[in-house]
Amino acid sequence: MEVRITDMRLGTLSVPLKKPFRTALREVRSVEDIVVRLETDTGHVGYGEAPPTAVITGDIRGSIVAALEDHLKPLLLGRDVEDLDDLLRLLDKSLVHNSSPKAALDMALHDLWGQRYGAPLARLLGSGRRELETDLTISVDTPEVMVEDSLEAVRRGFRILKLKVGKNPALDLVRITAIRDAVGPGVAFRLDANQGWSPKEAVRILRKLEETDPNLELVEQPVPAEDIEGMKLVRNAVSVPVLADESVYSPRDAARILAEGAADLVNIKLMKSGGIRRALQIAAVAESFGVEAMIGSMMETKLSVTAAAHVAAACPCITRIDLDTPDLCAEDPVEGGITCDGPRIVLGEGPGLGFREIRNVVWH
Repeated sequence: MEVRITDMRLGTLSVPLKKPFRTALREVRSVEDIVVRLETDTGHVGYGEAPPTAVITGDIRGSIVAALEDHLKPLLLGRDVEDLDDLLRLLDKSLVHNSSPKAALDMALHDLWGQRYGAPLARLLGSGRRELETDLTISVDTPEVMVEDSLEAVRRGFRILKLKVGKNPALDLVRITAIRDAVGPGVAFRLDANQGWSPKEAVRILRKLEETDPNLELVEQPVPAEDIEGMKLVRNAVSVPVLADESVYSPRDAARILAEGAADLVNIKLMKSGGIRRALQIAAVAESFGVEAMIGSMMETKLSVTAAAHVAAACPCITRIDLDTPDLCAEDPVEGGITCDGPRIVLGEGPGLGFREIRNVVWH
């Protein structure tokens, strides 16, 4: 059966957060993303999402819209979804960078491909896994506020907390110690400095924590993304596993980082990689090096987080899940897709990514 793309529509989706999301790089108060809707001659509809994350991907709202509307849309009209591989290669080669708009189209095409074959995407990618466990991010704030947020997360059933740090090395140590004293030893910590420490600062903090905290699972991007030697120095100086995030956008980046021994794990995000296809390639690189990976997201709704969950379910090397942004949102505009219940994420049984409706989109 042919499923030909007849139109592409763009819209803006605005969702307030429960509370401000703060990292060493930025502060966000609401999700303000571009939604892609691919329509077909069979009535099937595929959805994708792209967040403007200038400080990380370089993509802003105007560049996302221009890339999709002016450059990528003409390449897809009239094409058969059955030609998925060819379409994804065409998108990748037709435009350098612009990873977020590419990711939005990539997930919409995968959504249609799954609908074409009447099965959930993860199943078509070879997975039988349906449930995942995510951590919950604790935004950087005063020690008192972070303790309160952490206790609330533990009361809600989260067993893994991702602590945002990196703004003030001395205060970071106070923050982490205060949270550990409050929640006890049974909760795992993932520290995310978002490039906020120097190598020496990272080593000093992590060595102190190693002496007192047996449940420190990893440290994410402790130093600036381009400082590969600095990240390698940190990895060789401490026992806490180092996770590369902003240093890894492509399979080539992952191969370089792992070959140079600069990280123990890599963080895969659809918006950095350019979509599902490249995310799967990064996971394959990690597997080839015998290392594990995390899957995460930017400030996205359940729309693109659903796509990331299907990738995670399909890749055995993805053992860490950081897909908590639907929990950070004050409302859920997405009908269908994954089901989120505290730390528990359950993949749906609908075809493709399983969406039924995206509410509150202002179509352009």
